[in-house]
Amino acid sequence: MYVGDKMVRLQLWDTAGQERFRSLIPSYINDSQVAVVCYDITSKSSFDNVKSWVEEARKIRGDQVTIIIVGNKIDMAEKRQIATDDGQKLADELSTMFTETSAKVGINVKQLFSDLAVKLPGVEGTATNGAAGAAGADGPHASADAGVSGFKLGGKDAGGGRGQKGE
Repeated sequence: MYVGDKMVRLQLWDTAGQERFRSLIPSYINDSQVAVVCYDITSKSSFDNVKSWVEEARKIRGDQVTIIIVGNKIDMAEKRQIATDDGQKLADELSTMFTETSAKVGINVKQLFSDLAVKLPGVEGTATNGAAGAAGADGPHASADAGVSGFKLGGKDAGGGRGQKGE
């Protein structure tokens, strides 16, 4: 994707919050500049796990990682259990960025990547030109998660891809 006149390559690492990938997460975090912690807006248990995933990322990377909390599945509003205000309040409490998306239908996915890309070292302060690539973010099982040598942490019900790596 382009941010201003700079080409930014995003590598996507999606653990889907599954326990079988937990042992791999520190290696993802060590080289990551961005962590996208997703939860499923239709699952309270998914939301309840967000704080521990943020703490895990900070334990390994400290302030060296930009973290965004993402409420996913906003296309399923009729089943919503977590209010947008609750997600924002948690993000404020944890000093992270916040947004809501639908990976399934692509709502706010390009904006998510664009917002994260401008926070990367060497790109900060560069104005976006509106051309945001959403690699891996098209289709019903796509991931809404990004990082540069990055990773995604979230509850097992966060939605998106399952144990995928993409570019």
